[in-house]
Amino acid sequence: MCSIAGVQCMNLSGYSKGHGYRSGQTLAREYDHAWNAVYLDGRWHLVDSTWGSGSIDDCFSKFTFRYNEFYFLTHPALFINNHFPDNSNWQLLKPMVTLEQFESNILYKSDFYKMGLLAAHPQTAIIQTVNGKVAIEVESRFPMLFMFELKGAKEFSLMMLKRNGMNLELYPQKTGSHKLQIYAKPSKGSDEVYNCVLEYTIECTAVDRSICFPNELHQPVGPSWFTERQGFLKPSQKGPIIHTNDGRFDLSFILSKDLSVLASLHSDDISLSEDMRRRHILQVCQGNKIDFKIHLPHAGNFAFKIFAKKKSDLGNYNYVFNYLICCPNAEVKWPMFPQNYSKWAEGYELVEPLAARLPANRNIKFKLKLHSIAKAFVQCEKTCPLTLNKNGYWEGSCSTSGCTEVYVMVLENANHKFYSHILKYEVEAQ
Repeated sequence: MCSIAGVQCMNLSGYSKGHGYRSGQTLAREYDHAWNAVYLDGRWHLVDSTWGSGSIDDCFSKFTFRYNEFYFLTHPALFINNHFPDNSNWQLLKPMVTLEQFESNILYKSDFYKMGLLAAHPQTAIIQTVNGKVAIEVESRFPMLFMFELKGAKEFSLMMLKRNGMNLELYPQKTGSHKLQIYAKPSKGSDEVYNCVLEYTIECTAVDRSICFPNELHQPVGPSWFTERQGFLKPSQKGPIIHTNDGRFDLSFILSKDLSVLASLHSDDISLSEDMRRRHILQVCQGNKIDFKIHLPHAGNFAFKIFAKKKSDLGNYNYVFNYLICCPNAEVKWPMFPQNYSKWAEGYELVEPLAARLPANRNIKFKLKLHSIAKAFVQCEKTCPLTLNKNGYWEGSCSTSGCTEVYVMVLENANHKFYSHILKYEVEAQ
Protein backbone atom coordinates (compact mmCIF):
# COMPACT_ATOMS: atom_id res chain seq x y z
CA MET A 1 0.00 0.00 0.00
CA CYS A 2 2.81 2.40 0.86
CA SER A 3 4.65 1.47 -2.34
CA ILE A 4 1.58 2.29 -4.43
CA ALA A 5 1.20 5.59 -2.56
CA GLY A 6 4.88 6.42 -3.08
CA VAL A 7 5.65 6.33 0.67
CA GLN A 8 8.97 4.87 1.81
CA CYS A 9 8.20 2.07 4.29
CA MET A 10 10.38 -0.21 6.44
CA ASN A 11 9.35 -3.57 7.91
CA LEU A 12 10.51 -3.82 11.54
CA SER A 13 10.52 -6.77 13.94
CA GLY A 14 11.11 -7.13 17.64
CA TYR A 15 9.50 -7.78 21.01
CA SER A 16 6.02 -6.61 21.97
CA LYS A 17 3.87 -6.51 25.09
CA GLY A 18 0.72 -7.75 23.42
CA HIS A 19 -1.96 -10.36 24.06
CA GLY A 20 -0.84 -12.87 26.68
CA TYR A 21 2.00 -10.70 27.98
CA ARG A 22 2.33 -10.45 31.76
CA SER A 23 3.84 -7.32 33.31
CA GLY A 24 7.45 -7.76 34.32
CA GLN A 25 8.00 -11.06 32.55
CA THR A 26 11.34 -11.82 30.84
CA LEU A 27 10.88 -11.85 27.08
CA ALA A 28 11.65 -14.91 24.92
CA ARG A 29 14.72 -15.02 22.74
CA GLU A 30 12.72 -15.03 19.49
CA TYR A 31 11.06 -11.88 18.25
CA ASP A 32 7.27 -12.12 18.39
CA HIS A 33 5.89 -9.17 16.42
CA ALA A 34 6.38 -6.94 13.38
CA TRP A 35 5.41 -3.37 12.57
CA ASN A 36 6.44 -0.53 10.24
CA ALA A 37 8.24 2.77 9.96
CA VAL A 38 7.10 5.22 7.26
CA TYR A 39 8.93 8.30 5.96
CA LEU A 40 6.67 11.37 5.83
CA ASP A 41 7.43 15.09 5.75
CA GLY A 42 11.18 14.56 6.08
CA ARG A 43 11.26 12.15 9.05
CA TRP A 44 10.43 8.59 10.10
CA HIS A 45 7.20 7.68 11.91
CA LEU A 46 6.16 4.44 13.63
CA VAL A 47 3.03 2.46 12.68
CA ASP A 48 1.48 -0.80 13.92
CA SER A 49 -1.45 -1.49 11.60
CA THR A 50 -2.13 -4.85 13.29
CA TRP A 51 -2.76 -3.39 16.74
CA GLY A 52 -4.41 -0.38 15.16
CA SER A 53 -7.07 -2.56 13.52
CA GLY A 54 -8.36 -4.29 16.69
CA SER A 55 -7.52 -6.64 19.52
CA ILE A 56 -8.08 -10.08 21.01
CA ASP A 57 -11.21 -10.27 23.21
CA ASP A 58 -10.20 -12.25 26.32
CA CYS A 59 -13.84 -13.19 27.04
CA PHE A 60 -14.42 -14.85 23.68
CA SER A 61 -10.84 -15.63 22.52
CA LYS A 62 -11.44 -14.00 19.16
CA PHE A 63 -10.18 -10.98 17.27
CA THR A 64 -12.40 -7.91 17.40
CA PHE A 65 -12.02 -5.24 14.73
CA ARG A 66 -11.88 -1.89 16.52
CA TYR A 67 -9.89 0.90 14.86
CA ASN A 68 -7.34 2.41 17.23
CA GLU A 69 -5.75 5.56 15.87
CA PHE A 70 -3.15 5.56 18.62
CA TYR A 71 -0.93 3.07 16.75
CA PHE A 72 -0.68 5.17 13.59
CA LEU A 73 2.18 7.73 13.62
CA THR A 74 2.64 7.17 17.37
CA HIS A 75 5.23 9.28 19.17
CA PRO A 76 8.38 7.13 19.71
CA ALA A 77 8.41 7.88 23.46
CA LEU A 78 4.98 6.24 23.72
CA PHE A 79 5.56 3.50 21.13
CA ILE A 80 8.51 2.13 23.14
CA ASN A 81 6.10 1.35 25.97
CA ASN A 82 5.15 -1.92 24.25
CA HIS A 83 7.33 -2.20 21.11
CA PHE A 84 11.08 -3.01 21.26
CA PRO A 85 12.73 -3.29 17.79
CA ASP A 86 15.56 -5.71 17.06
CA ASN A 87 17.54 -2.75 15.73
CA SER A 88 17.63 -0.15 18.51
CA ASN A 89 18.07 2.66 15.97
CA TRP A 90 14.38 2.17 15.09
CA GLN A 91 13.34 3.24 18.55
CA LEU A 92 13.83 6.77 17.13
CA LEU A 93 14.85 7.80 20.67
CA LYS A 94 17.86 9.41 22.29
CA PRO A 95 18.92 8.03 24.68
CA MET A 96 17.85 4.55 23.66
CA VAL A 97 15.96 2.22 25.99
CA THR A 98 17.71 -1.04 26.95
CA LEU A 99 15.94 -4.40 26.83
CA GLU A 100 16.18 -4.68 30.62
CA GLN A 101 14.46 -1.30 30.98
CA PHE A 102 11.81 -2.33 28.46
CA GLU A 103 11.07 -5.51 30.43
CA SER A 104 10.85 -3.77 33.80
CA ASN A 105 8.87 -0.68 32.73
CA ILE A 106 5.21 -0.43 33.67
CA LEU A 107 2.77 -1.46 30.90
CA TYR A 108 0.61 1.49 29.86
CA LYS A 109 -2.28 0.67 27.54
CA SER A 110 -3.08 2.95 24.60
CA ASP A 111 -6.20 4.21 26.42
CA PHE A 112 -3.93 5.54 29.18
CA TYR A 113 -2.67 8.21 26.80
CA LYS A 114 -5.90 8.67 24.84
CA MET A 115 -7.81 9.51 28.04
CA GLY A 116 -5.30 12.13 29.14
CA LEU A 117 -3.75 10.19 32.01
CA LEU A 118 -0.31 11.47 32.94
CA ALA A 119 1.58 9.04 35.15
CA ALA A 120 1.36 6.11 37.54
CA HIS A 121 3.40 5.30 40.63
CA PRO A 122 5.27 3.11 41.26
CA GLN A 123 6.78 3.07 37.77
CA THR A 124 7.93 -0.55 37.85
CA ALA A 125 5.92 -3.39 36.31
CA ILE A 126 6.31 -5.63 39.38
CA ILE A 127 5.30 -4.35 42.83
CA GLN A 128 6.31 -6.16 45.99
CA THR A 129 3.93 -5.99 48.94
CA VAL A 130 5.27 -4.33 52.09
CA ASN A 131 3.69 -5.80 55.22
CA GLY A 132 0.94 -7.20 53.03
CA LYS A 133 0.11 -3.90 51.33
CA VAL A 134 0.73 -2.11 48.02
CA ALA A 135 -0.01 1.55 47.29
CA ILE A 136 -0.62 2.86 43.77
CA GLU A 137 -1.26 6.39 42.52
CA VAL A 138 -2.56 7.43 39.09
CA GLU A 139 -2.40 11.04 37.88
CA SER A 140 -4.74 12.49 35.26
CA ARG A 141 -5.39 15.81 33.55
CA PHE A 142 -9.10 15.72 34.35
CA PRO A 143 -11.43 14.10 36.89
CA MET A 144 -11.79 10.43 35.99
CA LEU A 145 -13.64 7.38 37.32
CA PHE A 146 -11.61 4.25 38.07
CA MET A 147 -12.05 0.58 38.88
CA PHE A 148 -9.61 -2.32 39.19
CA GLU A 149 -9.32 -6.11 39.16
CA LEU A 150 -6.79 -8.27 40.98
CA LYS A 151 -6.68 -11.70 39.38
CA GLY A 152 -5.74 -14.74 41.42
CA ALA A 153 -6.47 -13.39 44.91
CA LYS A 154 -9.28 -11.91 46.93
CA GLU A 155 -8.25 -8.49 48.21
CA PHE A 156 -9.20 -5.87 50.74
CA SER A 157 -8.86 -2.43 49.23
CA LEU A 158 -9.40 1.29 49.53
CA MET A 159 -9.67 3.35 46.35
CA MET A 160 -9.91 7.12 46.76
CA LEU A 161 -10.73 9.48 43.91
CA LYS A 162 -8.79 12.72 43.52
CA ARG A 163 -9.66 15.63 41.27
CA ASN A 164 -6.66 14.66 39.13
CA GLY A 165 -6.40 10.91 39.54
CA MET A 166 -6.81 8.32 42.28
CA ASN A 167 -5.01 6.51 45.11
CA LEU A 168 -5.34 2.77 45.66
CA GLU A 169 -4.37 0.66 48.68
CA LEU A 170 -4.45 -3.10 48.16
CA TYR A 171 -4.14 -5.93 50.68
CA PRO A 172 -3.99 -9.25 48.73
CA GLN A 173 -5.30 -12.17 50.79
CA LYS A 174 -3.16 -14.78 49.07
CA THR A 175 0.59 -15.03 48.60
CA GLY A 176 2.06 -15.38 45.13
CA SER A 177 2.07 -13.47 41.85
CA HIS A 178 -1.16 -11.70 40.85
CA LYS A 179 -2.16 -9.62 37.82
CA LEU A 180 -3.60 -6.19 38.62
CA GLN A 181 -5.53 -4.31 35.93
CA ILE A 182 -6.68 -0.72 36.40
CA TYR A 183 -9.57 0.66 34.36
CA ALA A 184 -10.73 4.24 33.79
CA LYS A 185 -13.42 6.22 32.04
CA PRO A 186 -14.17 9.94 31.61
CA SER A 187 -16.26 11.59 34.31
CA LYS A 188 -18.75 12.90 31.74
CA GLY A 189 -21.15 10.69 29.83
CA SER A 190 -22.92 7.80 31.52
CA ASP A 191 -22.72 5.74 28.30
CA GLU A 192 -18.92 5.61 28.47
CA VAL A 193 -17.36 2.24 29.36
CA TYR A 194 -14.34 1.47 31.52
CA ASN A 195 -11.19 0.66 29.52
CA CYS A 196 -8.02 -0.96 30.83
CA VAL A 197 -5.31 1.70 31.11
CA LEU A 198 -2.42 -0.07 32.84
CA GLU A 199 -1.28 -3.37 34.30
CA TYR A 200 0.94 -4.41 37.18
CA THR A 201 2.13 -7.71 38.58
CA ILE A 202 1.72 -7.85 42.37
CA GLU A 203 4.16 -10.10 44.21
CA CYS A 204 2.64 -10.87 47.62
CA THR A 205 5.09 -12.43 50.04
CA ALA A 206 2.96 -12.15 53.21
CA VAL A 207 -0.74 -11.58 53.93
CA ASP A 208 -1.91 -9.01 56.46
CA ARG A 209 -4.59 -10.96 58.36
CA SER A 210 -5.44 -8.00 60.58
CA ILE A 211 -7.15 -6.23 57.65
CA CYS A 212 -10.84 -7.06 57.32
CA PHE A 213 -13.16 -4.62 55.57
CA PRO A 214 -16.92 -5.25 55.38
CA ASN A 215 -18.19 -6.94 52.22
CA GLU A 216 -20.61 -4.05 51.67
CA LEU A 217 -17.80 -1.48 51.40
CA HIS A 218 -17.95 -0.12 47.84
CA GLN A 219 -15.13 1.45 45.84
CA PRO A 220 -14.25 4.30 45.73
CA VAL A 221 -14.38 5.16 49.44
CA GLY A 222 -14.89 8.61 50.96
CA PRO A 223 -15.95 12.00 49.56
CA SER A 224 -14.50 13.30 46.29
CA TRP A 225 -15.16 15.51 43.26
CA PHE A 226 -17.75 12.90 42.27
CA THR A 227 -19.75 13.27 45.50
CA GLU A 228 -19.56 17.06 45.12
CA ARG A 229 -21.23 16.68 41.74
CA GLN A 230 -23.95 14.64 43.43
CA GLY A 231 -24.60 17.60 45.76
CA PHE A 232 -22.56 16.78 48.90
CA LEU A 233 -20.20 19.65 49.76
CA LYS A 234 -17.89 20.54 52.67
CA PRO A 235 -17.75 17.14 54.41
CA SER A 236 -16.72 17.37 58.06
CA GLN A 237 -14.75 14.14 57.48
CA LYS A 238 -12.63 14.54 54.34
CA GLY A 239 -10.75 11.23 54.54
CA PRO A 240 -12.24 7.84 53.58
CA ILE A 241 -11.87 6.29 57.07
CA ILE A 242 -13.67 7.32 60.25
CA HIS A 243 -11.85 6.19 63.40
CA THR A 244 -13.78 6.09 66.67
CA ASN A 245 -12.82 4.49 69.96
CA ASP A 246 -16.07 5.10 71.84
CA GLY A 247 -18.32 3.98 68.98
CA ARG A 248 -19.78 7.43 68.29
CA PHE A 249 -19.20 9.88 65.48
CA ASP A 250 -20.81 13.02 64.04
CA LEU A 251 -20.71 13.74 60.31
CA SER A 252 -22.07 16.71 58.35
CA PHE A 253 -22.39 18.04 54.78
CA ILE A 254 -23.71 21.07 52.96
CA LEU A 255 -26.17 20.08 50.24
CA SER A 256 -25.93 22.04 46.99
CA LYS A 257 -29.05 20.37 45.56
CA ASP A 258 -32.58 19.86 46.80
CA LEU A 259 -32.01 16.28 47.96
CA SER A 260 -33.72 13.75 50.15
CA VAL A 261 -31.03 11.68 51.89
CA LEU A 262 -30.89 8.28 53.62
CA ALA A 263 -27.99 6.52 55.33
CA SER A 264 -27.35 3.03 56.68
CA LEU A 265 -24.67 1.03 58.49
CA HIS A 266 -23.37 -2.26 57.12
CA SER A 267 -21.09 -4.85 58.68
CA ASP A 268 -20.60 -8.57 58.17
CA ASP A 269 -22.69 -9.19 61.30
CA ILE A 270 -25.75 -10.96 59.87
CA SER A 271 -27.80 -10.24 63.01
CA LEU A 272 -28.16 -6.59 62.00
CA SER A 273 -31.54 -6.17 60.30
CA GLU A 274 -32.21 -3.43 57.75
CA ASP A 275 -34.19 -1.51 60.37
CA MET A 276 -31.30 -1.73 62.87
CA ARG A 277 -28.77 -0.58 60.26
CA ARG A 278 -30.71 2.66 59.84
CA ARG A 279 -31.74 3.21 63.45
CA HIS A 280 -28.14 3.45 64.63
CA ILE A 281 -28.03 6.73 62.69
CA LEU A 282 -29.81 9.92 63.71
CA GLN A 283 -30.22 12.38 60.85
CA VAL A 284 -30.96 16.11 61.22
CA CYS A 285 -31.51 18.58 58.37
CA GLN A 286 -31.30 22.33 58.99
CA GLY A 287 -31.72 24.27 55.76
CA ASN A 288 -29.06 23.00 53.36
CA LYS A 289 -26.97 21.41 56.12
CA ILE A 290 -27.34 17.74 56.97
CA ASP A 291 -25.92 16.14 60.14
CA PHE A 292 -25.56 12.46 61.01
CA LYS A 293 -25.10 11.21 64.56
CA ILE A 294 -23.75 7.64 64.45
CA HIS A 295 -23.84 5.20 67.41
CA LEU A 296 -22.31 1.81 66.60
CA PRO A 297 -24.02 -1.38 67.88
CA HIS A 298 -20.68 -3.09 68.52
CA ALA A 299 -16.96 -2.92 67.76
CA GLY A 300 -15.60 -3.68 64.29
CA ASN A 301 -15.50 -2.25 60.79
CA PHE A 302 -18.59 -0.79 59.14
CA ALA A 303 -19.54 0.65 55.77
CA PHE A 304 -21.51 3.88 56.26
CA LYS A 305 -23.49 4.19 53.03
CA ILE A 306 -25.27 7.33 51.83
CA PHE A 307 -28.20 7.32 49.38
CA ALA A 308 -30.00 10.28 47.84
CA LYS A 309 -32.64 11.35 45.35
CA LYS A 310 -34.22 14.60 44.25
CA LYS A 311 -37.09 15.58 46.53
CA SER A 312 -39.28 15.93 43.47
CA ASP A 313 -38.40 12.38 42.36
CA LEU A 314 -40.91 9.71 43.37
CA GLY A 315 -38.49 6.90 42.53
CA ASN A 316 -36.01 4.99 44.64
CA TYR A 317 -32.96 6.36 46.41
CA ASN A 318 -29.66 6.01 44.54
CA TYR A 319 -26.39 4.99 46.17
CA VAL A 320 -23.89 7.90 46.24
CA PHE A 321 -20.83 6.90 48.31
CA ASN A 322 -19.60 5.37 51.56
CA TYR A 323 -17.09 5.69 54.37
CA LEU A 324 -15.22 2.99 56.27
CA ILE A 325 -15.85 3.27 60.04
CA CYS A 326 -13.34 1.51 62.33
CA CYS A 327 -13.94 0.92 66.04
CA PRO A 328 -11.50 -1.36 67.92
CA ASN A 329 -13.11 -1.01 71.37
CA ALA A 330 -14.75 -4.33 72.26
CA GLU A 331 -16.71 -2.68 75.08
CA VAL A 332 -18.77 -0.56 72.67
CA LYS A 333 -22.46 -1.44 72.51
CA TRP A 334 -24.72 1.51 71.76
CA PRO A 335 -28.52 1.10 71.55
CA MET A 336 -30.59 2.14 68.56
CA PHE A 337 -32.16 5.56 68.25
CA PRO A 338 -35.97 5.69 68.63
CA GLN A 339 -38.17 4.83 65.69
CA ASN A 340 -39.40 7.88 63.79
CA TYR A 341 -42.53 8.15 61.70
CA SER A 342 -43.33 9.95 58.45
CA LYS A 343 -44.41 13.06 60.38
CA TRP A 344 -40.85 13.46 61.74
CA ALA A 345 -40.14 16.53 59.65
CA GLU A 346 -36.96 17.94 58.17
CA GLY A 347 -35.40 20.30 60.68
CA TYR A 348 -36.62 18.40 63.75
CA GLU A 349 -33.86 17.66 66.29
CA LEU A 350 -33.83 15.15 69.14
CA VAL A 351 -31.65 16.07 72.14
CA GLU A 352 -32.86 13.51 74.70
CA PRO A 353 -33.52 10.68 75.26
CA LEU A 354 -31.48 9.18 72.40
CA ALA A 355 -31.82 5.46 73.26
CA ALA A 356 -34.80 3.58 71.79
CA ARG A 357 -35.21 1.51 74.99
CA LEU A 358 -36.08 3.40 78.16
CA PRO A 359 -35.57 2.09 81.71
CA ALA A 360 -38.70 0.99 83.55
CA ASN A 361 -40.12 2.89 86.53
CA ARG A 362 -38.06 5.97 85.83
CA ASN A 363 -38.86 9.62 85.26
CA ILE A 364 -37.48 10.44 81.78
CA LYS A 365 -36.67 13.94 80.53
CA PHE A 366 -37.54 14.87 76.94
CA LYS A 367 -36.03 17.67 74.90
CA LEU A 368 -36.68 18.23 71.19
CA LYS A 369 -36.53 21.05 68.68
CA LEU A 370 -39.74 21.05 66.64
CA HIS A 371 -41.10 23.66 64.27
CA SER A 372 -44.48 24.52 62.73
CA ILE A 373 -46.50 22.77 65.44
CA ALA A 374 -49.11 23.98 67.94
CA LYS A 375 -48.65 21.42 70.73
CA ALA A 376 -46.44 18.49 71.70
CA PHE A 377 -46.75 15.81 74.38
CA VAL A 378 -45.44 12.42 75.48
CA GLN A 379 -47.90 9.53 75.64
CA CYS A 380 -47.05 6.86 78.23
CA GLU A 381 -49.32 5.56 81.02
CA LYS A 382 -50.69 9.07 81.00
CA THR A 383 -50.35 12.12 78.76
CA CYS A 384 -47.47 14.46 79.63
CA PRO A 385 -47.41 17.81 77.77
CA LEU A 386 -44.17 19.37 76.53
CA THR A 387 -43.62 23.12 76.85
CA LEU A 388 -41.75 25.42 74.49
CA ASN A 389 -38.79 27.21 76.15
CA LYS A 390 -37.25 30.51 75.08
CA ASN A 391 -34.52 28.72 73.09
CA GLY A 392 -37.03 27.00 70.85
CA TYR A 393 -36.91 23.53 72.46
CA TRP A 394 -39.92 21.53 73.62
CA GLU A 395 -39.20 20.09 77.07
CA GLY A 396 -40.92 17.96 79.67
CA SER A 397 -40.81 14.62 81.45
CA CYS A 398 -42.86 11.48 81.98
CA SER A 399 -42.73 8.30 84.05
CA THR A 400 -42.29 4.91 82.39
CA SER A 401 -44.13 3.11 85.20
CA GLY A 402 -46.89 0.81 83.99
CA CYS A 403 -46.20 1.10 80.25
CA THR A 404 -44.31 -0.85 77.56
CA GLU A 405 -44.21 1.85 74.88
CA VAL A 406 -43.77 5.62 74.87
CA TYR A 407 -44.74 7.94 72.01
CA VAL A 408 -43.91 11.55 71.22
CA MET A 409 -46.86 13.20 69.46
CA VAL A 410 -47.56 16.62 67.96
CA LEU A 411 -50.56 18.70 66.96
CA GLU A 412 -49.53 20.50 63.80
CA ASN A 413 -52.42 22.98 63.83
CA ALA A 414 -54.47 24.20 66.78
CA ASN A 415 -57.62 23.64 64.73
CA HIS A 416 -56.77 19.98 64.11
CA LYS A 417 -58.36 17.28 66.24
CA PHE A 418 -55.86 14.50 65.65
CA TYR A 419 -52.30 14.24 66.95
CA SER A 420 -49.50 12.74 64.84
CA HIS A 421 -46.96 10.21 66.10
CA ILE A 422 -43.37 11.33 65.44
CA LEU A 423 -41.27 9.06 67.74
CA LYS A 424 -41.66 5.68 69.41
CA TYR A 425 -39.71 4.28 72.39
CA GLU A 426 -39.85 0.86 74.04
CA VAL A 427 -39.71 0.36 77.81
CA GLU A 428 -37.58 -2.36 79.38
CA ALA A 429 -39.42 -5.19 81.14
CA GLN A 430 -40.38 -4.24 84.69
